[in-house]
Amino acid sequence: MDFNIAVLIDGDNIPSAYVKEMMEEIAKYGNPTIKRIYGDWTKPNLSKWKNVLLENAITPIQQYGYTTGKNATDSAMIIDAMDILYSQKVNGFCLVSSDSDFTRLATRLREAGMKVYGIGEKKTPNPFIAACDKFIYIEILKDLAETSESDHTEDKPRKKHSYDKITPKVIKLVSTSVDDLADDDGWAFLGDVGSLIQKKQPNFDSRNYGFQKLTPLIKSMKIFEIDQRESPKGRFKLIYIKIKDGHK
Repeated sequence: MDFNIAVLIDGDNIPSAYVKEMMEEIAKYGNPTIKRIYGDWTKPNLSKWKNVLLENAITPIQQYGYTTGKNATDSAMIIDAMDILYSQKVNGFCLVSSDSDFTRLATRLREAGMKVYGIGEKKTPNPFIAACDKFIYIEILKDLAETSESDHTEDKPRKKHSYDKITPKVIKLVSTSVDDLADDDGWAFLGDVGSLIQKKQPNFDSRNYGFQKLTPLIKSMKIFEIDQRESPKGRFKLIYIKIKDGHK
């Protein structure tokens, strides 16, 4: 069964430059069957969106700002989201915005059993991030796009990216999650550890620290043992981790 996602984009709060990377990221989690962007398309600041909408088959929804100081886009997105929810055509939502006004919407959709992904800039307030199942920073998608571009251009130096530092708080988040799931010998399945970390901190992403996957990020912390075991089906290896003696 397909996992269908409704992608709702706040055109007032999201830059248009990395829509292609955004849609590629969303496709990892499901099939984006509904793709809509909201804004007042009579305003010149949204003109950059017009070409990328055609290229990515995103439907623009015209929303006039009826009153000064009120964000009409928020209301339109919220009303549409509830209509889509009740239509029962999707299994999840991706809310693309850096605006905390969508916190209650994300919470309500999850209460209804929907999976909710958020995409926004690093300035996104924490309540909206915490209301999502998973939150992805646009800056990471931007880094991936620029790295990919430099990989294909020999004479162009690779850009230096400002990744987050692996702080003691990050290490503690991983180690307590391993502890929560460990068997009697201290080993925990890495897939379960990753899922638990995501539940505890929806914006946790190994790419924020410069690693494409969780395994190399954990290796870099130096306090974990890693064990690769044969899968019962034999097609791939299962990775287990435990905290090294003396680091608990």
